Amino acid sequence: MRRPILAGNWKMHMTIAEATDFVRSIRRGLNDIQGVDRVLCPTFTTLPAVKDLLSATQIGLGAQNMHWEEAGAYTGEISPRMVQEMCQYVILGHSERRAYFGETDEQVNRKIKAALAHGLMPILCVGETEEQHDAEQTEEVVGGQIRDCLAGLSANEVTQLVVAYEPIWAIGTGKAATAAGAGSVIGLTIRGTIATLYDEDTAQAVRVQYGGSVKPNNIAEFMAHPDIDGALVGGASLKPDFVELVRIAAETSGV
Repeated sequence: MRRPILAGNWKMHMTIAEATDFVRSIRRGLNDIQGVDRVLCPTFTTLPAVKDLLSATQIGLGAQNMHWEEAGAYTGEISPRMVQEMCQYVILGHSERRAYFGETDEQVNRKIKAALAHGLMPILCVGETEEQHDAEQTEEVVGGQIRDCLAGLSANEVTQLVVAYEPIWAIGTGKAATAAGAGSVIGLTIRGTIATLYDEDTAQAVRVQYGGSVKPNNIAEFMAHPDIDGALVGGASLKPDFVELVRIAAETSGV
C-alpha cells in the first residue's frame, strides 16, 4: 500500500521570523500525526531556520524549485547540491514556474534527473488550464507532461518520485476538482501513461497527490479515493489548521 504524503507549499510567503513562529506553533501537532508523510516547503530564505526547527521531528523539508546544474554562472539560481544540504524533497514543474518563468517539460525533466542524482525526492507537478479542461484536452496535456518529464528515467527512478496532479483552474481559485474527477485523471491518465511507458507495477507504486484549493473541509473526500495518495497544499498550509487537515487525511487514508 502506498504511504500518503501531505506537503505544504508556502510559495512566496513568510519572513524568517514569521516562518519560525509558525513552525513552532504547528511542529508538535504535525509531528504527532502517524501514518502519512508530512512535508513543509518554505521559501529558500527560511529553509535553514525551518530545518533547525524540524531537526528532532519526523517532518520532512522540501524546496520549491532548483536548477539542474551543480554550480556555475546562473545568477539567482539554487543548485541541487545546495538543496541537498537542507532538504529531502523538491517541488519541480509547478504551474506557476511554467506560467510565470517559462519552464518547459524538458527543463523539468533535467531537474528531476538532477534531483534524483543528489538523493532528493522530486514532487513533479502536472495539470491542465481551465481552457484545456473545458476543451476536453486533459488527457492529452497531462499525459504529455508525464511522458516528457519522465523521459529517460528508469522504472526504479520513477518510483522514487511523487507526482502532484494540480489542475491549474483549481489552484488558489476556491474551485477544487471533485475527488471522482481528480481520481479519474490520476488513475486513467497519470497512472495509465506511466503503465504504458513502464508497466502496471510501476504505475501502481508511484504516489500521486492532488493539489488545488485543498482545505480541511474537503481533504477527506480526496483521501477516500483509492488513487489519491495525499495532497500538495497551498494557501491552507500557511494556517494553523494545516495540522487538522493532515490529521483528517491520516484518519481517512486508513494506512
